[in-house]
Amino acid sequence: MLRFHIGPERPDDAERIEPLLDRTFGDERRQKTVYRLRAGVRPVPELCFVATDDFGKMLASLRFWPIQVAGQGEPPADGPQAILLGPLSVEPKYQGRGIGRALVRQGLDTARRMPVELCVVVGEPGYYQPYGFIPATPQGLILPGPVEPRRFQVLELKPGALEGVRGRIRADLRYAEPGAAGRHLRRA
Repeated sequence: MLRFHIGPERPDDAERIEPLLDRTFGDERRQKTVYRLRAGVRPVPELCFVATDDFGKMLASLRFWPIQVAGQGEPPADGPQAILLGPLSVEPKYQGRGIGRALVRQGLDTARRMPVELCVVVGEPGYYQPYGFIPATPQGLILPGPVEPRRFQVLELKPGALEGVRGRIRADLRYAEPGAAGRHLRRA
């Protein structure tokens, strides 16, 4: 049985995460709609995790990104109001061993203790529905760009968070990297 440990992402983990993402999803991953929401925006630091083995080898990573949803109102000063889950990346030879599921549980449990109300994901419904994700399009949410509607899902982290919330999802520019805000405005 594979033993693994989940901990917060450290600054030096970033150089290992990008190659892991390439091995898991390939270079074409950067063309996907969710990458446009992540471009030029930092992930939520408290919601970035890695799984390592007993020797410190990285087995998996998970990040959550700050987003805003039209109609949700003003985000709290101490964090994002909504988050985008992903990418969830598990080293290919260790997939199917529960590492990804453990990372998702850790991330969602942590997010529930924050002022975050909603979590959005684009992923396989069979994987994310056990956590409570439901189709987002029937809820009135719009993801800019092409996306398979069945893969676009949302989870209320606080009861009633979806009430009256309708509209387009966009990056939370309060988390923009220096000089990136202008690029987002030109793309919108």
